[in-house]
Amino acid sequence: MMNDVILVINAGSSSIKFSLFHVERLTLIFYGEIELGEGLSYSKTESLFTKTRFSAFNDKHDIILQKDLEENGYEAGLTFLFTWFETFQKQYVLKAVGHRIVHGGTEFLNPVRIDNAITTKLTKLIPLAPLHQPHNLEAIKIIAEKYPKMAQVGCFDTAFHGTQSRLAKLFAIPRKLTEEGMIRYGFHGLSYEYIASVLPDKVNVKKHTKIIVAHLGNGSSMCALYELKSVATSMGFTALDGLMMGSRCGAIDPGVILYLLQEKKMTAEQINHLLYNESGLLGVSGISGDVRDLLASTEATAKEAIDLFCYRAAREIGALCVALNGCDAIVFTAGIGEHAPVIRQKISEWLDWMGVQLDEVSNHRSDAVISQSSSKVTVAVIPTNEEYMIAKHTLSLVV
Repeated sequence: MMNDVILVINAGSSSIKFSLFHVERLTLIFYGEIELGEGLSYSKTESLFTKTRFSAFNDKHDIILQKDLEENGYEAGLTFLFTWFETFQKQYVLKAVGHRIVHGGTEFLNPVRIDNAITTKLTKLIPLAPLHQPHNLEAIKIIAEKYPKMAQVGCFDTAFHGTQSRLAKLFAIPRKLTEEGMIRYGFHGLSYEYIASVLPDKVNVKKHTKIIVAHLGNGSSMCALYELKSVATSMGFTALDGLMMGSRCGAIDPGVILYLLQEKKMTAEQINHLLYNESGLLGVSGISGDVRDLLASTEATAKEAIDLFCYRAAREIGALCVALNGCDAIVFTAGIGEHAPVIRQKISEWLDWMGVQLDEVSNHRSDAVISQSSSKVTVAVIPTNEEYMIAKHTLSLVV
């Protein structure tokens, strides 16, 4: 038991993130990322990746290994990961692999052990999450081929939002389509689940506290929590909806899609690429989808992109206030939410009408609570930990 470990895999479109946890107490041993040598650059000023880079760090964030691999792609990256891990086989016994899977549809509201039947069902959900689901499933397939007896567990980003009311999930479309599964699912559920689990220890929240969590990163969304359960969220049928993101447009008038099809004669594939890969911060700025690049830029388009991102975020908070019938606390999390004080400040300035008052020093330090004591709404910063939630769920099903 002392040497038993769980490996967590988060397979994305341009990278594979991994973490290794002790089964006992679920403490982190090491983590890292495989940056794939293929795919689009996140910035219009950068060239495409040319090498697949493997980076691993210990629990103190020191580099253990960094290496450019000879071959590119998922299989090459995962093969190197497991080959490297085998050098630790005298120290650790791998009990299971836990995966983040973006879409679980209406059926998967809890983590599951993966088998061929489960994989077949999840494959049918690829059109609902084309940017993520294929990569999630490819990692599962590669591991199953190399280690057919290895237990694998799927944890779903949509599952946390299963507590929402029917009204919160409905689109105003014909019932036949609704019955076929065209509803609002919501995403980033593993992040929200983690935040909900640690909130009482980080911020003074009571049972009926009305909380809005802002998961702001390359992919961004928000979730309204009541009694620490999902009531409403900004993302809907796909991970394209809601907030403006790094290279995704967020909520958009459906008429724009029709115009692109009918007047611009664009194909569905071209529109898909435009909305997922060429829009958001990248599209508006024309420079980069990375907030750090835009905050450092003196270009007017960079400033406008940041301003639009913050305005859209503040407007979504207003909408979620309706779903909650008020708001007691706002929690920022994920890459931008945790590390960009300027973004938190700009969003909060739009919320002056709610009585939001940030403490400038606390915000700059990214303290747990960054609002003034006189603020009518508590504003907090809590680092998310989706990998820990995946490890916890995997442990509950396998070990």
